[in-house]
Amino acid sequence: MIGNPMHRQVFLLASAQALFQTVTVLVVTVGALAGGQVASRPGLATMPIAAMFLGTAAATFPASMWMARVGRRTGFVAGALLGVVGGLCAALGIWLESLLLLSFGTFLVGGYQSFAQFYRFAASEVADETFRSRAISLVLGGGVVAAVAGPMLARLGGPLLQPEYVGSFLLLALVSLVAAGALLWLRVPTPQAIYSDADKGRSWGQIVTQPVYLVALFGAVTGYGIMILAMTATPLAMAHHHHDLPATATVIQLHVLGMFLPSFFTGSLIARFGVLPIMLTGLVLLAGHVTMSLTGTGFGSFAGALVLLGIGWNFLYIGGTTLLTSTYTPAEKGRAQATNDMTIFACGLMSSVSAAALLEFLGWQMLNLLLLPWMGAAALALIWLGWKQRKVLPSTTIVR
Repeated sequence: MIGNPMHRQVFLLASAQALFQTVTVLVVTVGALAGGQVASRPGLATMPIAAMFLGTAAATFPASMWMARVGRRTGFVAGALLGVVGGLCAALGIWLESLLLLSFGTFLVGGYQSFAQFYRFAASEVADETFRSRAISLVLGGGVVAAVAGPMLARLGGPLLQPEYVGSFLLLALVSLVAAGALLWLRVPTPQAIYSDADKGRSWGQIVTQPVYLVALFGAVTGYGIMILAMTATPLAMAHHHHDLPATATVIQLHVLGMFLPSFFTGSLIARFGVLPIMLTGLVLLAGHVTMSLTGTGFGSFAGALVLLGIGWNFLYIGGTTLLTSTYTPAEKGRAQATNDMTIFACGLMSSVSAAALLEFLGWQMLNLLLLPWMGAAALALIWLGWKQRKVLPSTTIVR
């Protein structure tokens, strides 16, 4: 397979995806622990993780526009170099006991993430029609590698140097540097403009006020927001309940596997059963996460809850993205996708910012219990949409 030039480019993008997600999983694993080590109060412990999401939200549009001018390879390499600088800044922040510098470092890592989001689109650009869907799946499959490598490097780097976690962020910088070097070999054709200025489609307001669009967005935001909130709080909750770093890293590892392993069959499930039932199943799995969190604070309870959290996120996020694609024309996709992504990242930012304070105030189990009304609202929205579609066209399958 790798002998084919197209396959080599897809393999390179999949490798870059694995390296990039290793970096983000590493930040999620130790970011709050490192933040708590240098923060003036516990409620600020998740500031480094929040800064990463802020960096992604701030850089997504500039990254996209800049790559339209300079090309994918230049943009991807520059993004990986942001990860190098971010890792070094974060390590220096821990050494100087500066939460601000640590958070600035993870902000730059968020900039790296803003560029890396486009790896899956680059895969569709290098692949032909028959290989395109598989190419995208292979690139997203890099998350499986990250599930193993991210927590492992976080655990290895934690005690490597003093103060604790300096080594973790130096390893982050090294992984980003490897990614930058690998991406130098990438060759992505420059896309040509397809649509004329006259073909701009509907207005932004007409697009985003469609009931299907709003339900799709709410479903994806629910999965992403709940996942980020619980995942960000998990390392702090486990530390509070006297679990060590290796145990925490293992739980995060299982969680990330739960997030990405189902990607290889979620699309097939949606094609067979429809997108709305799969999204509802995702909400049931998230409710299972809450139920599992109420069984105790031992390793098994944390691990079981986080696996269900990952799978539930996968069904809701992929289902929401699939549903969203039915709401816009090719000429409208830029506005529709940008609004969707920015809303999701804004929710992720708020979830990561509030995780430590909510955990401190409510405790692990009550924090999760209070997520149930959010899930219930999302379930009602999906049920309403299904009823509305059956009422309009009862004999037709509306959403596949």
